[in-house]
Amino acid sequence: MTKFASVDMTDGVPWKKLMLFTVPLLIGNVFQQLYSTVDAIFLGRFVGDNALAAIGSSMAIFFLILMLVMGVAIGAGIMTSQYFGAKRREDLSYTIGTSITLTAIVGLFLTIFGPLATRPVLILLETPTEILEDSVLYMNVLLWGILGLAYFNMFSGLLRGMGEAIAPLIYLIIASVLNIALNFVFIVVLGMGVFGAAIGTVIAQAFTSVLCLRKLMKMRDVFDMGWKYLIPQRKYVRQVLKLGIPSGVSQAIFAVAMMIVQPLVNGFGPTFIAVYIIVMRIDGFVVMPAFSFGNAITVYTGQNVGAGKMDRVDKGIKQCIIMALAVAVVLVSGVLAFGRGIAGAFTETQQVIDMTMQMLWILALGYVAFSANIVVWGVIRGAGDAISPLWGALINSVVVRLPTAFLFVHLLGTPDAIMYSLLAAWISNLIIAIIVLKIGKWRKMGLIRKQET
Repeated sequence: MTKFASVDMTDGVPWKKLMLFTVPLLIGNVFQQLYSTVDAIFLGRFVGDNALAAIGSSMAIFFLILMLVMGVAIGAGIMTSQYFGAKRREDLSYTIGTSITLTAIVGLFLTIFGPLATRPVLILLETPTEILEDSVLYMNVLLWGILGLAYFNMFSGLLRGMGEAIAPLIYLIIASVLNIALNFVFIVVLGMGVFGAAIGTVIAQAFTSVLCLRKLMKMRDVFDMGWKYLIPQRKYVRQVLKLGIPSGVSQAIFAVAMMIVQPLVNGFGPTFIAVYIIVMRIDGFVVMPAFSFGNAITVYTGQNVGAGKMDRVDKGIKQCIIMALAVAVVLVSGVLAFGRGIAGAFTETQQVIDMTMQMLWILALGYVAFSANIVVWGVIRGAGDAISPLWGALINSVVVRLPTAFLFVHLLGTPDAIMYSLLAAWISNLIIAIIVLKIGKWRKMGLIRKQET
């Protein structure tokens, strides 16, 4: 008899299971955000504000690429959680093998062709001349090492889908500590600037992706692995892509919106670009609990949909939203109280610090809406509905984010306009998510149920 030893979220008190799964995710996200923040501090303090701006100007492009890579990981994670919940060993095995192969194909494509588009895209986004070369260098190094990042995220998603939250946490901590250590040597000691920041990230992600694979191979009591599972089967490729492409594209839409807005950001000059990257780094700490709860509720929903326990899904939604909102309120209060000191860690330029606090006050209310928004969409994705989030992202970006950004910039003529448009987008996205949740189409889209009818 197969022993499913990982965390089973189909039994027990919902909020306890969710919290048990969320805490490791949250700790991991803290470390992940920590190393990206420390990188920015090293660059801002030891290289200068322009180096910080160089990373900021390429952030939207890399987020787009990351979301395309994550499409496979998202689809595989949803399938894994549902097949794990239904105890379907053969389906689980083919899902894992297919995901490994698809990730290799996507990663190699981006490694080869991605760097060819870096400079033209950055120029198209009106990246300031004084930071263009550093931005191109930073992006190209990350693209050359994209396979490590892709596999780290994909393996982590597979492990979490099977209820394993501790191992990905440990490996993420290792990646974070290694990245900080490498970047201290590369940036502070050796003076390698943005190249050092990028190469440190690549090495750390590649190393920990190997650790994730090693852990996955030790879970043979849950699934099987062999060459036949690595050969893509039409059924599983179709399922991964059906779930993964819409999920990846929906996130890519947000990234494209960021890219379109980036020239507006760049138009306010290197000083505001530096402010923007600092705000985004602080923003990462505020929103990471929301993403942790969102990932947890996705796995929770997937396992319970696979097991046919929709009543537990309903209970989990309410309890998860309450927890996410409570944490968001506490964190936002802390950022507003201590934000000036946090911003001062990145730079000594008083103008940058003042502008950073101004932007954070504008976004404060939006963080609460954002937290509920992530949880609701996490439920919908976990149930197997990848199309509704895609339409939600499209409507939110095309109808709200982009028009308000250009309109507000035109009317106000100040950097505040960028943040007001982001606030409007977060609130509207929550409204869309609630409407989709209430309509309830996602309740009938589980993989197991569809196959058995």
